[in-house]
Amino acid sequence: MQRLAILGSTGSIGTQALEVVQANPSLFRVEVLSAHSNSKLVIEQARAFKPSVVVITDETKYKEVKDALLMLQIKVLSGEQALVEAVQSDAVDIVVAAIVGFAGLRSTLAAVDAGKRVALANKETLVVAGEIVMKRAAEKNAAIIPVDSEHSAIFQCLVGEQPETIEKVILTASGGPFLGRKPNYLVNVKASHALQHPNWSMGAKISIDSATLMNKGLEMIEAKWMFNLTNEQVDVIVHPQSIIHSMVQFTDGSVKAQMGLPDMKLPIQYALAYPQRIPNTFKRVDFKEHSKLSFEPVDYKTFRNLSIAREAMERGGNAPCVLNAANEVMVTAFLQNRVGFLEMSDMIEKTLQSVSFIEHPQLEDCISSDIEAREIATEFVKKSQLSMY
Repeated sequence: MQRLAILGSTGSIGTQALEVVQANPSLFRVEVLSAHSNSKLVIEQARAFKPSVVVITDETKYKEVKDALLMLQIKVLSGEQALVEAVQSDAVDIVVAAIVGFAGLRSTLAAVDAGKRVALANKETLVVAGEIVMKRAAEKNAAIIPVDSEHSAIFQCLVGEQPETIEKVILTASGGPFLGRKPNYLVNVKASHALQHPNWSMGAKISIDSATLMNKGLEMIEAKWMFNLTNEQVDVIVHPQSIIHSMVQFTDGSVKAQMGLPDMKLPIQYALAYPQRIPNTFKRVDFKEHSKLSFEPVDYKTFRNLSIAREAMERGGNAPCVLNAANEVMVTAFLQNRVGFLEMSDMIEKTLQSVSFIEHPQLEDCISSDIEAREIATEFVKKSQLSMY
């Protein structure tokens, strides 16, 4: 019986993790649930799974959640520090890190420092502070098992292999809802169009990142740190069917690919149960239905976020942290119809040029770079809006 802390339990990954738990009650028990502000859903989840602790980081929702769960004898806590303490509890074996964005960094690091197994769905943690996180994980003997489908695929392909035999990893990208489109089309798209991913059902932020291909840029940086790769060992190719989730090419020229239908419950289950594979009733790949798998190069010229992300990865230092912060600001602004689809890349690039570069950042530098980048990116959004009037 593995005892879980599910951070971000009301989001897309969190809710699917709970489905995996529900299907395997003899293997997993929820010890901690956390949400930011979705009090209604986390109350429902707590009533269904009866964890020992619920953390609501939005302190204005604390009383509502506490009152609702009073009769169930569930301890309700609020604030980010409470979340840090909850994940470090001896009652927790596995931490599902599914808080979206930079906000998930501190709690993920706390889990690592406590030597927990981390089922990592928060790619931004390694984008922002990959070197710091992986070094601490090694020191604390904390296993980090990826939940992102691409990194789970690479992880599965590497089981039983020696690290020195990796020639390169190949991340597959669906291409998102605008595959094949050119700038003259993209200049007019709205958030409602970008949210309509052809293969995956995801939260709003990751859906926009997928549409701009920033998601793949962040995944490149995550893969570099998670698998201890050089910049040259990370590649991306477009695979519209989303059946092959990623591949590893080895020094002898052979290639391993991990395949499956686009369903996040599979990599979630794998991360929770590793090294076991547990049976499930998920739909299987029918190769009669998927008889053609195709690949094509990425259009770096149109989807500039991916080339900007690669440049940030190659520059290193605090550049990926700045990239992530600027992107989070832009995605929020785009969802609010405050910036255009193509404008996001321009402003992310300008933010990278504006923030002070730190070659060897410590954690405090990452935090300060994140703050500085958000302030600068927010100013670019405001100036863009003013220029429209």
